[in-house]
Formats: sequence, C-alpha cells, structure tokens
Amino acid sequence: MRILRSKSLLITILVVLLSSFIQDSPRILIIGDSISIGYTPFVKENLANTADIFHNPGNAQHTGTGLNKIDEWIGNGKWDIIQFNWGLWDLCYRHPDSKVQGNRDKENGIITYTIDEYASNLDSIVTILKTKTEAKLIFVTTTFVPENEAGRFKNDVIRYNDAAKKIMKRHSVTVNDLYEQSIPIHQKFGKGSNDVHYSNQGYEKLSDLVSGFLKTEIESMKSK
Repeated sequence: MRILRSKSLLITILVVLLSSFIQDSPRILIIGDSISIGYTPFVKENLANTADIFHNPGNAQHTGTGLNKIDEWIGNGKWDIIQFNWGLWDLCYRHPDSKVQGNRDKENGIITYTIDEYASNLDSIVTILKTKTEAKLIFVTTTFVPENEAGRFKNDVIRYNDAAKKIMKRHSVTVNDLYEQSIPIHQKFGKGSNDVHYSNQGYEKLSDLVSGFLKTEIESMKSK
C-alpha cells in the first residue's frame, strides 16, 4: 500500500510540474477582407503547432464596417494578438449603375471613404481595440492594386497605406508592411491585371509573410 501511495504521489507531483511548463497556445484574431480570408487557412497550417488562429466571420470590408462590428468580433475572448487590415474597400469607387462585380467604377463612381475619413476611422478603431483588449496589435498594410482594376487606382494604395502607418505610429501599433512584398507575388500569382485577388499559390506566398511575422512576435512575447 505504501508503495502504491508513493507511486501515486510521485505521479501527482510530475503532473503538477509538467502542467507548470505547459502553456496554452497564443490566440490570434485576424480581421480583414477577402485577401486575409484567402491567406488565413495557410497561416493556420503554418502555425498549427504554435498558435490558435481565428478570422472574423465573413469579410471585414471597409473601416465603416469595422467600426460597427469591432466589439462583436473581439467578443469576450482573451486574445494575445489581433492582426487587422482595412483599405481595399475604403479606397474603392462604386456606382449603382455599374455592371462590374461590386458596382466598381473608378471613372464615374464615388469613393467609399476619402483618405482623411479612412485615417479617422482607423484612429477610432485602434482606440476601441486598445480600450477593449490587452492584445498585441498588428496592422497589415493594403496589398497591391493592378493598373486595370475597375474600381481602384493603383497609386491610391500607397497614399492610404502612408496615412494608415501614421495612425499606427501615433498609437504605437506594430506594422507588417506587406505592400512592396505583395507586388511580385501578385505579378506572378495574381488573378490578372484587373483583379486584386490571388491564386491559391499567391495566398500561400502571402501567408508565409504573415506567418513569419506573427511567429517573430510570438517569440518576442514569450521572451518578455
């Protein structure tokens, strides 16, 4: 009996010791549009043994949607990292009579949000995030827009990204600047010179950039 009790006590001690070394995987929430929807499954696969990856339900669209939905997306869960992005929808011109998917029309349409409105909305969203969560915040810049895209001007992306980076600097939010890196990926794996989206190979390439950045942040958090 004493031997059995000793073994039981030893097992209990070992379980307690092991439990003290085992940490829950970091929980990461990705908020974004169809580009992030495309690469998130690959990020989940890349970080399967490192973190639990979630994406907001559906498409985060533009910053106006973000302002309306951010509380719902954060919920009551404890997030270690929240990665977020808006831009492609914000800088898009649309006209109700356009027959192009999404009513895109950069010649006759109206822009969803001006650059100043975009910056103001981002500022409000970051303020909400900092109030509602203690998660590490990471902003991802908007990816490449090809010349012939029906509702978006190629150079607007640079202007909107610059405005976003100023807001992130003001709030000390980390930035993963994907724009320049996305250009060669889109040129090789994009869906065409009139489409901002990517093939599966393209999303996988983007996911490598996102996964690597997140992994570095996770390691940095562990070392603190």
